Amino acid sequence: MPKGYWIVHVDVTDVENYPQYVKLDTPVLERFGGKFLVRGGQCEGPEGTIRSRHVVVEFDSYARALECYNSEGYQEAAKLRQAYSDSEIVIVEGA
Repeated sequence: MPKGYWIVHVDVTDVENYPQYVKLDTPVLERFGGKFLVRGGQCEGPEGTIRSRHVVVEFDSYARALECYNSEGYQEAAKLRQAYSDSEIVIVEGA
């Protein structure tokens, strides 16, 4: 079964409060078996515009990635991400 991935692009708008989101989301993702493959780090955007921070989280399956995103715990955390950043999340099935 193909794995599932969250691909997240973020511009933090409230540096002081954004860690509240990270503190809340990390245990939720881990509870659903999410593994951080990319969490910030150096990046370059050779084509088009990009956000300043990128995150890739791997799950055992696409269904599990969706289940995590739709969980009550993550939706609570998402409110903080939305309040403290401009961001997008794409959930994709692996090859």
